[in-house]
Amino acid sequence: MKKNIIIGIIGVVIIVALFLIFGKSSKSDYKLETTTMLPKDINIIVTATGRVEPVTKVDVGTQVSGIISRIYVDYNSKVTKGQVLAELDKIALQSDLTSKEMELNSARVEYEYQKKNFNRISELFKKELVSQTDYETALYTYEKAQSTFNKLTSDLVKVRTNLGYATIYSPIDGIVLSRAVEEGQTVAASFNTPTLFVIAKDLTKMQVVANVDEADIGNVRVGQRVTFTVDAYPIDVFHGTVSQVRLEPIITSNVVTYEVLVNAPNPDMKLKPGLTANITIFAMEKKDINALPNKVFAYSPDVEILKKKGYSVQEGDASSGRLPSYQKRVWVLTGNTIQPKIVMVGVTDGVNTEIISGLDENDVVIERMTAIANKNAKPAEKSPFVPQRGGGGGRMR
Repeated sequence: MKKNIIIGIIGVVIIVALFLIFGKSSKSDYKLETTTMLPKDINIIVTATGRVEPVTKVDVGTQVSGIISRIYVDYNSKVTKGQVLAELDKIALQSDLTSKEMELNSARVEYEYQKKNFNRISELFKKELVSQTDYETALYTYEKAQSTFNKLTSDLVKVRTNLGYATIYSPIDGIVLSRAVEEGQTVAASFNTPTLFVIAKDLTKMQVVANVDEADIGNVRVGQRVTFTVDAYPIDVFHGTVSQVRLEPIITSNVVTYEVLVNAPNPDMKLKPGLTANITIFAMEKKDINALPNKVFAYSPDVEILKKKGYSVQEGDASSGRLPSYQKRVWVLTGNTIQPKIVMVGVTDGVNTEIISGLDENDVVIERMTAIANKNAKPAEKSPFVPQRGGGGGRMR
């Protein structure tokens, strides 16, 4: 116990000695920093990244399986609606069509015969010249032949349609972005439709699909101005507008974002599909409005120090109490008098805030009180135990 007490006393003595040796060499003074309302531009911006995509892009596939026999277009080929892009081998499909046509002809002959037979038996049954069993047998045979004929008629339509699918046409006017097959390649459409070509409708009208963070999506609206850059042209700044704010959330590693579509005119064809875009959305823009820096709202006067400096601080109902979000408290300096004022505030960009009412243009508003060094203060005494740097460039020993 005694050892610990002695160690504690020695520690306190060392701390006091260090404070006396390395203490402040000057006394502090204070000054008020002030500002006035000035016309400023206040912008709220939202930044995000996205990718450049065509406004309309169509994946062209095939609904039948087969071997690609001919391809008539390549990458970057300009195509028109209805133009033939490729053809599948039609031998097997043509054979199916011929077979179905023969089956349908046979079924038609059988159906017509059974129809005539049923009509004949029906007339005899009315005259009670044939039995009920003969009538029902004729009706059954007739309806069965009719069902077979109708089924084969439907099958023939399907086979003809599949034969038509063997020729791949362009659904739109545009440019071929990709070609996923080669001549002689087999495509299978058993479970899904394979994509053969990707066609963009008009590359002079592009869009940026951007992912905006959930914290910023509340400020984004359709029609807002957008600027963006791409790495391919780092000096150029492209312009666009917000065309759509999608409601579906995208959750990746517990981070929630929303897709925002930006129209991006591309008359000079600089923008290419897939480029990464760094976008800036101007969610709010106000120019030449009366504003104050946000730090004035955080200032609270130190009455004792101000009185020593010769200022008079007027405190009243406006100097305390909770305020609604649309109001703020500022301290105005008039001569040597400091008084609070309640102001009506508008939009803010995080640095400056719009002042709607409550202040005159010439009001001097206090930003903060800062400490300054007193040049007339005497320097602190130097300890003989601290090594001193010698004059005239001498070395410290």
